[in-house]
This record gives sequence, structure tokens and C-alpha cells, in this order.
Amino acid sequence: MTGSNGAQHPATVDVIVVGAGHAGLATSRCLAERSIDHLVIERGEVANSWRSERWDSLTLLTPNWQSRLPGYRYSGDDPNGFMTMPELIEFIDGYATFLDTPLQKQTNVTAVRRGDEGYEVTTDKGTWHCRSVVLANGACNIPAVPKVSEQLPDHLDSITTHDYRNPEQLRQGGVLVVGASATGLQLADEIHASGRPVTLAVGEHVRLPRTYRDRDIQWWMHHAGVLDEGLDDIDDIVRARSLPSPQLVGSRERQILDLNAMSDAGVRLVGRLMNIREGEAQFSGSLRNVAALADLKMDRLLNAIDEWAETSADAAEYAASERFERTRIDDKPLLCMDLNSGNISTVLWATGYRPDYSWLDIPVLDRKGRIIHDQGVADVPGLYVLGLPFLRRRKSSFIHGIEDDARFIVEHLAGSL
Repeated sequence: MTGSNGAQHPATVDVIVVGAGHAGLATSRCLAERSIDHLVIERGEVANSWRSERWDSLTLLTPNWQSRLPGYRYSGDDPNGFMTMPELIEFIDGYATFLDTPLQKQTNVTAVRRGDEGYEVTTDKGTWHCRSVVLANGACNIPAVPKVSEQLPDHLDSITTHDYRNPEQLRQGGVLVVGASATGLQLADEIHASGRPVTLAVGEHVRLPRTYRDRDIQWWMHHAGVLDEGLDDIDDIVRARSLPSPQLVGSRERQILDLNAMSDAGVRLVGRLMNIREGEAQFSGSLRNVAALADLKMDRLLNAIDEWAETSADAAEYAASERFERTRIDDKPLLCMDLNSGNISTVLWATGYRPDYSWLDIPVLDRKGRIIHDQGVADVPGLYVLGLPFLRRRKSSFIHGIEDDARFIVEHLAGSL
């Protein structure tokens, strides 16, 4: 078969990798190092999700010095900056070129089934047979919109972060942003700056300062070993894998974007959206408790960083310890909102994503549609998964965290081959 990059690809290979984002390309590098015959299949272009399914102003939450993949790393002159989407796409494109990856682009996988001697991977461009499959199509394929969205009044616009690009595509009028992770806060801030009144519905969230003791919070978590915490360091891995992304934004100003910053800007804070009944949105009354819990967990992390810093050989070089103002919540936060009043024209769902395995014809999913795996090794021989939150370590969610996971998977895969 002829791949979309012009190369001839045989219909039988040892390994098929699904997805040509950073996870799939990192896997390709590790397979090539062991001379394992493989093919990467991509539904669009390299870095397709970053290229076509993210908003215009998005930047990475991690500094450029953390942008590294097996055999490849950021080499620009702004190591402490944050990549924009065009810069990230160029970075991942450059990695694919550097690797000369065996790649089949613009090819949709429609089914993966067990075969006589491995797996049968069916696509709209033909069928491949292989001994192992690595699913590296990521965790952010389909917006996870809560069922309450079905009760929205028809006259309101409803949009997810998958389709949102910039405030100009929104109608004039108030916007209700549902979700207060990194995405929810960034978009609430951007939309409010466009002149639209914004209400932010806040559920469980992870509060972090952008900088701490004069260094980026990612520097501290990297050097203090927080990002290297593994499964044995976590009491409840299911919960750890479902935590929202931390409230961070990558900007030259290194601004701290938290609920206090939202309030100061004029964004109205309400509790989690619980129900919509006859056009009335009903919010949880636990906003104060939810915010207090996020403050407590942030302080626990900062305490752990302080403990590490004080025992470090470089302790004298670090700035003094600091703490941040508690999250300010109104004494009586709004519990109900009339969506028929004309004050809200758009609801933006910043409620996360879920992976798409609709084409996976193998009994390896749990009741929530998640792959049953142990550190990326699926519950059937020869099937692997990469690019999921806390796959093996806390840093699994970040670009620089994929190398450890990919090497572990490929080592296991090579042994099974």
C-alpha cells in the first residue's frame, strides 16, 4: 500500500500505532531504536488535534524547556516561554521529519479486531495485519458534555471547547462558562475581555500559582519529584486520573489565573451547574467548600516543595517561602439563574473530554468506555495504550512525560514479540 507521504507501506507489519501526535511519534522513535517494523496511522495531519480542534489563543501550560521527546527537544532562545499552537504544531511536525516516521496520514481507522495471529486494523484506505497495536490517539477526542445540557432553552447557543476558536464567533450577550479547570478559566478570561459579561460555574478544581518563590511552579514540581510520582505513591489512582487540569495559563507575564483573578476582573462565580428546570439554571451551594478544599490541596503541595527546598544543597539560592490569599467567595453566591431573562446568550461547556474507542472491536473497555490497562498494557495480549492521564506517572499528561511511558510500553511489547 502507498502511504499518504508517498512511501510504500506493506499490508503486514509487526506493530500498528494509531495516532501521530506526540505520543504516537514518541512510540515510533522507541520502536525504531529496537528495529521493530511498524506503521503510524493518522486520521488527519501530524498533531491533528492541536492543529484543528483547539482555540486560537491556546498556549501550553508547561515552559518550553519541558518540551522534549525521545531524541528531540526544544532548541529555541526562549526556554522559559510557552508555546503557542502554531509553535507546538511546528515542533511536532519537526519531530516527525526528524524521525522520518513510517506514516499513513489522512486515514481513518474504522475497526481494530483480533486476528488469527494478532490484529486486523481496518481503515478507509485498506486493511493492515499486525502482531501488536498501540493506541496513541489521546484522551481528548470527544467533548464530555453533561446530560444537563439537554435541558438548555432552545434560544441559547451551546458550544464546546472542541468547536470554540475565539470570542468573535459568539453572539453578543452574556456567556455562562461551565467548568473551572485551566480551559474554563482561560476562556472565561478571554471572553470577558471581549466585552461580554461572563458567569463561571465552578466545580472541583486544582489551584496552582504560576510562579512560586521566584520560579515557575513546573520547575518546582519537576525538581522536587512531584511529576515523577508513580502509581505506588497515590492512594486513589482512579481519582487521580480524573482530576481536572490545574488552573494555569502560559503567558510571558506569568500571570496567576485563579478564581480570585476572575472575581477581580468582574467574572461572576457560581457553584457547579446541577440542573436546568423550566429555563432556570440551578447551581450547587457548596462553592465555598469546593474552593476551600482547592486552597488546602495547593498549600499541601507548597509545603512539600518547601520541605524539599529546605533540604536541597541549593537551599540558600531559593527565595523565601510564601502563601497566597484564600479564594474569596461571596457570602451568598447565586444559586439560581433565569436563562430566559435575556442576560445569557451562550453556554460554553468547558467540561473536559473523553477518548474515542468506538472503532475498537475488542472487549477491553469498562462500563464508562475506558480501556482496562495496567500502566498502559491492556487487558488483552498485544494491545497497548498511551497518552492518558497518569498512565504511569503524574507527568504522563504532559508532552515531556511521554518518553518514560513509551519506553516502558515498547520494552513490554518487544518482549511479547
